[in-house]
Amino acid sequence: MSRHVTGRDETADVVILGGGAAGLSLAHRLTRNGTATVAVVEPPDGPLRPPERTWCYWDRETSDLDAAVSASWPRLRVHGADGDEVTVDPAPFRYHMVRSARFERLVHSLLARSPGARVLRATAHAVRSVPDGAEVRCTAADGRALTLHARHVFDSRPLPVLPPARTLLLQHFRGWFVRTAAERFDPLVADLMDFRVPQPRHGLAFGYVLPLAPDRALVEYTQFSRAPLSTEAYEEALGHYGREVLRLGAFRVEASEQGVIPMTDARFPRRVGPAVFRIGTAGGATRPATGYTFAAVQRQSRAVAAALRHPTHPAGRRNGSHGEELLPAPHGRRALAMDAVLLRALDTGRIDGPAFFTGLFRRTPPERLLRFLDGATSLREELGIGLRTPVGPMLRTAAELPFLPRRVRPVPRTGEGHA
Repeated sequence: MSRHVTGRDETADVVILGGGAAGLSLAHRLTRNGTATVAVVEPPDGPLRPPERTWCYWDRETSDLDAAVSASWPRLRVHGADGDEVTVDPAPFRYHMVRSARFERLVHSLLARSPGARVLRATAHAVRSVPDGAEVRCTAADGRALTLHARHVFDSRPLPVLPPARTLLLQHFRGWFVRTAAERFDPLVADLMDFRVPQPRHGLAFGYVLPLAPDRALVEYTQFSRAPLSTEAYEEALGHYGREVLRLGAFRVEASEQGVIPMTDARFPRRVGPAVFRIGTAGGATRPATGYTFAAVQRQSRAVAAALRHPTHPAGRRNGSHGEELLPAPHGRRALAMDAVLLRALDTGRIDGPAFFTGLFRRTPPERLLRFLDGATSLREELGIGLRTPVGPMLRTAAELPFLPRRVRPVPRTGEGHA
């Protein structure tokens, strides 16, 4: 289906709602090889447009989007609550940081070179199934009504209500981009979890440090718990972490970021209409036990592009019982089952969170651990990792999960800090 503009109507093969990591990644994959004509609908400037965010992921390969990477680290470190540190080299993986503004500029420039792509600044109001696809009704930035017609619609907008879940924790955080008077950071090492901070009564807390230069870093305070803190409480915790734990000396805060990411065992439907799909966090791409999203989004985007490029393949069937196969599950069933057990064990306090995560890094080969967190390990490898965790509490939690009710909970205001 070719793209054309007729004043208030536009037609494309694919309409993508939302220009964040999920929406722009999919648009890029679909247009780079001429797979489909694409219209990306991004909210105009204003309250619906999110602030700049930081997304992180690990990978072992180069990518055509590497120009968006602001920094990367070959080594990872975890500090236990007892002060002992574990530094690992996860080769061939490296840990990468992407800033949303830089990513957006890169993908927008790539889309601008494609005759089959268009980015629209508009507010999407309604998505409706129609014969041979779906239509999206929008209000453009200049106030005019716009109707978009497409064979497929991929929606990355935040959900108004989370699906029913047995457990919901929040990964909530505030970070400072700091510049120190003296060189305080090792640019080769990223601190993923630093548990040398006061722990809350419920859940866990840790510091997170991504060095950008010997005298610059993103320093964050993060909690896994049931409710976010006030900005004042985050600021106090960050001040204590920077001055008393990291001993940064004199420094200034050049920018800040703050966010909330749901960590839940809810089941996120990927297909919500014959030709309408959810992607990104709205489609369950956020890994429940870690809050990471960016890598899963890239896997999904590549899979959708491949399915549309080869429509005779089962994954490319557009309708019928195979429609959801166009958008593969972002995480495997075993991974989600293990995450559900871990979330419940953390929420009930049956396991010590800092000891659990520190133990994983101490006892598991780093390359295998990152593959495990990506859902790319074998059942045998996962059993080996499981035996190094508190087996009794985890088994007790696994036994009770099938009998727990799923409940609807309010959606927190979300961010994409470590995604």
